[in-house]
Amino acid sequence: MEKKITAIIVEDERLATELLRNYLQSFPQINIDGEYSDGFSGIMAINSKKPDLIFLDIRLPKISGMELVELIEHKPEIIFTTAYDKFAIRAFEMNAVDYLLKPFSRDRFNTAVQRALYRMAGGESIPPAELMAKDNDANEQVDRLVVKNKNQIYVIPAEDIYYLEAQDDYVMIYTENERFLKQKTLKSFENTLNAKAFIRVHRSYIVQIDKISRLELFEKESYHLTLGNGAVVPTSKSGYKALKSALRF
Repeated sequence: MEKKITAIIVEDERLATELLRNYLQSFPQINIDGEYSDGFSGIMAINSKKPDLIFLDIRLPKISGMELVELIEHKPEIIFTTAYDKFAIRAFEMNAVDYLLKPFSRDRFNTAVQRALYRMAGGESIPPAELMAKDNDANEQVDRLVVKNKNQIYVIPAEDIYYLEAQDDYVMIYTENERFLKQKTLKSFENTLNAKAFIRVHRSYIVQIDKISRLELFEKESYHLTLGNGAVVPTSKSGYKALKSALRF
C-alpha cells in the first residue's frame, strides 16, 4: 500500500489555492491536510500537524513565507508558489525543493511535485538552472524583524530597534526595554536593513542612527556610542569613518 503524504497549503489568494487543489488531484498519494491564508496560522499548523510537504506563497499577511520558514520547528519539504522571481536564490538557500512562478502550468507544477517526491524517497534535487541564473535580489530591504521565543512570535518594527550585536551564530536585537535572539548573521542584517537608517559601527555591532545620543573618544582611534536607551556600543576606526560620512560632521 502506497504511503500517504500529507501537504499543507499556505496561500492568501483563493484562486491560487483552488488551482493548487485542482492540480494535486493528479497525485492521489498526497492528502491536503489544511489550507491557511496567513503566515501565523501556517506556522501553527505546520508545527502541530507536521506535514511532509508545504506549498508556500511568499507575500502573505502578517508574516512572509520567508519569515515562516525561519520560524517553523518542523521542517517539511517546501515548494514556494509566488509571483516574484527575485527570491529564488534565497529560497533554495533555505533548502526549498522548487520555486514556482505564478502563473505556472500543470506540467511545471507536476515537475515540482515529482522533485519533492524524489527527495522524500532519499534522492537529491538540483535547483532549476533557469531560476538560479536570474539576477535575483535576495536582500530585499525589510521594515520589520520577526523573532520566535519559545511559543511566542514577535514582530519588531525596524524603527523600534536601537542596535544589533553579533553573538556567534546568532544576533541579539535590542529595543528600548527588550532584547531578542535570532539565528542569523550580522552581515545579513546589514544587507537587509535600511542603509540610511542603520550603520555598522563595529564588526559586532549595527546601530540605528536616529537612536544615537552621544559619541565619545574612548582611547586612541576608538570611540564609544551612547544610545537613547542608555546602552554603550564600541565603535571601530572604520565605523567612526562611516559615522562621520552618515552624520556629516
